[in-house]
Amino acid sequence: GLKGTMNALFLKDLAKKTHRGLRGRVEKGFSAGAIGYGYRMVRRLTSEGELVRGEREIDPVQALIVERIFAEFGAGKSPRAIACDLNADGIAGPAGKPWRDTSIRGDVRRGTGILNNQLYVGVRAWNHKHCVKDPSTGKEVTRHKPESEWIRNAVPELRIVSDALWEAVKRQQRALAE
Repeated sequence: GLKGTMNALFLKDLAKKTHRGLRGRVEKGFSAGAIGYGYRMVRRLTSEGELVRGEREIDPVQALIVERIFAEFGAGKSPRAIACDLNADGIAGPAGKPWRDTSIRGDVRRGTGILNNQLYVGVRAWNHKHCVKDPSTGKEVTRHKPESEWIRNAVPELRIVSDALWEAVKRQQRALAE
């Protein structure tokens, strides 16, 4: 029993330290998460010969697809129709899988999906959610944090979508929600 308690305390402490380390990376301008569609990792070494981690750059081929998705949705095309057209054109989706409407529309509240990713307009948002275990089911559940706890960094070098296109998509999303 004592060993189990000590292990639980160690894991909580490790989680706090990991989160603190990720926060530091984000505050220095690096990415602390997965590589989004439209971007690729930058592989370079520091002057000491160590690999730099967390740098991203725009993938020009995928960036064209992102712009296409935004333009088509902003013009009134549904995410399902966009996904069907991308699959018909033989364009691989995120992780090389076929496109689905959910990968395009995502969830507005959670900031998921191509159409809700702020990185496409040059804003890196981090720390907007966390996972907790549901005691009744034992499954992890995502909880949203208040916006006051979010960390946002301007990264204009990672901008793919213009403000006009972003606003057109947001107007279309509001119209569909009503």
